[in-house]
Amino acid sequence: MGVQGGSRERYAGHEFDDSSLVAKSKLEVVVVASQVNDVVNIILAAAQTGEIGDGKIFISPVSDVIRIRTAEHGAAAERMAGGREDMRRGAAKLF
Repeated sequence: MGVQGGSRERYAGHEFDDSSLVAKSKLEVVVVASQVNDVVNIILAAAQTGEIGDGKIFISPVSDVIRIRTAEHGAAAERMAGGREDMRRGAAKLF
């Protein structure tokens, strides 16, 4: 057990304690270009309240992907067994 009281932070000449700070979350998602709109719509449906503080979504291109274990680049490294494309192929086989 420590004897230190609650921590205080300083920003722009003001002191803040933990009780006056708002908890924030950061979510980073990387998807293929064809999935961007679907993912944005899912995030909006889950997070949008219409109030200040709902957050922002930034979309930026990814120039490459490298699987460290195998040193594969590009589509070969991006491929994930059991991913969305596998699910689509499986559903197509049912019909």
